[in-house]
Amino acid sequence: MFIILGYIGFSSIKRHEQSNLWVGMSKETAHQLGTPLSSLMGWVELLKEAAADRPSLLTTIAEMESDVSRLQIVTDRFSKSDRKPVLREENIYEAINAVIEYFRRRLPTRFGDGKQFAIAFASSDQPTAKINRELFGWVIENLIKNALDSMESGKGQITFTLETDTDSVLIDVADTGKGIDLKAKQDIFRPGYSTKMRGWGLGLSLSKRIIESYHGGKIFVKESKVGKGTTFRIKLRK
Repeated sequence: MFIILGYIGFSSIKRHEQSNLWVGMSKETAHQLGTPLSSLMGWVELLKEAAADRPSLLTTIAEMESDVSRLQIVTDRFSKSDRKPVLREENIYEAINAVIEYFRRRLPTRFGDGKQFAIAFASSDQPTAKINRELFGWVIENLIKNALDSMESGKGQITFTLETDTDSVLIDVADTGKGIDLKAKQDIFRPGYSTKMRGWGLGLSLSKRIIESYHGGKIFVKESKVGKGTTFRIKLRK
């Protein structure tokens, strides 16, 4: 009994130390990003003034400004990583669609010529639920990036489906990627686990924490077939 209690205590201390480490890294990252972001925002304003009589260039600058603003949101997420998020009643369709539209405009730029990706969104209604829109958007971003990385052939589709049942909002995110091996299903939400050469393996683990710890919901692999694709499901309380 003493050995078991000792092991539980040691594990708890270890988890607490790791949590503090990630929080410290997050806040330091936010601090380091602050200065170049402020500078970029200033340069964007100068570009807008210089291109005042060139509408086509202003469109490009507006997209640059959108990206800089998104970086500012990411920085803000990291700086507040140790705070309990505020949840508000939000339209889930609009929250998801805002992220999808951001990615749609950038797919050709991000993946280059010869690569074809599409994002579809099917919804029969527009339910609401209590979410933190920034953090929830982060989860949707992570799932889109994860799906894009899984489609190694250079083409494929991501399909979002939004439904409701008696007490929940159900969001399915399906891709036509390489799928997840049966053994890997148990590890994909574990911090540090990744099948990719790049990345820290934190996207899905952070998504799980945001949905389950902060929103009281669930996120899991609904279905996956090797060579066919994967479907993740998010379940939120109404």
